[in-house]
Amino acid sequence: MPASSYASPPSNSDQAEQADPEQIVALAEQVSLLTKERIGHIGQITGRTRILALNALIEAARAGTAGRGFAVVAAEVKSISVEVEKITAQLESELTEQAQRLETFGRQIVAQLRAERLTDLALNAIEIIDRNLYERTCDVRWWATDKPVVDCAAMPTQENCAYASERLAVILGAYTVYLDLWICDAQGHVLTSGRPERYPRVKSANVSGEAWFRRAMATRSGDEFAVADVAENPLLNNAATATYSTAIRAEGKAHGEPIGVLAIHFDWGPQAQTVVEGVRLTGEERSRTRVLLLDANHRVIASSGERASLHESFPLAAAGRARGTYVDAKGNTVCFAHTPGYETYRGLGWYGCIVQAPRRSAASSA
Repeated sequence: MPASSYASPPSNSDQAEQADPEQIVALAEQVSLLTKERIGHIGQITGRTRILALNALIEAARAGTAGRGFAVVAAEVKSISVEVEKITAQLESELTEQAQRLETFGRQIVAQLRAERLTDLALNAIEIIDRNLYERTCDVRWWATDKPVVDCAAMPTQENCAYASERLAVILGAYTVYLDLWICDAQGHVLTSGRPERYPRVKSANVSGEAWFRRAMATRSGDEFAVADVAENPLLNNAATATYSTAIRAEGKAHGEPIGVLAIHFDWGPQAQTVVEGVRLTGEERSRTRVLLLDANHRVIASSGERASLHESFPLAAAGRARGTYVDAKGNTVCFAHTPGYETYRGLGWYGCIVQAPRRSAASSA
């Protein structure tokens, strides 16, 4: 696929921040805090009123008969302050309970919304990969019928191989997502490639032991293809590649006899990195979130923030689910989605996965 036809999802962090569901929890916390503060103020005022009423009663008693009327007022003030104190205590109990329930409910809603959003983002990431790799399956089946490719496999003369190499180089110039294209004979010898100057070891290689070669030779028609898991290719300077292959058939016919194999090596590293880095996260989320692509064995084949080493495994607890979310032992939210495939490409059992650490509260960050 030409570089110009591939684009990562646009960033939309500003809009995501404006619609941040975390505001629900923040507002609930503010309501709880304000409730405690205001009730505390009422309690302080009630206490001061009772003291004033008590002092007034003492002064009225000292005044004797002249202070009897004032004593009645002071007693009434004291009675009112007692009633206000009871109402305040009741209000504190009820409002505190409701505020706590509101905060708890808000946190549950936010956690659910966050999990659903992150799971959708994980699904979107694996869908982008599926659609991208579906095009690779189309490319390899199409190019295997190209006349220079068929002629090179059918009659690997120096002239035919040189012309096929030129043709492969033209394809590579237009389809910048590939590292190299190889034409192999039926015994696994690489006859020619698109970049012999860059990868000189390819020409003398025999790939008959590679799974993608054997599977390509075993295809029943030109409609079928083979694919290998992402791996470092020593013949391509140990670059991480996703290799797609199919049989080159006699006369380029869909049901012709297999006479060789065309292998196309997708430049996995930068293409996958674009996908995981392009997931729509807010600026605040990026510092505590890791976006992963995992193969069927949960090996990390792409990771945001760093290039995957292809030697790391992630302990995904999918439990047979196609998509889901859970909180791991470290308190991280883990959201995942299994490959749905695209068109005739069923995928390789890969997962999109997002791991997000808890948001630090203002108190913990102070």
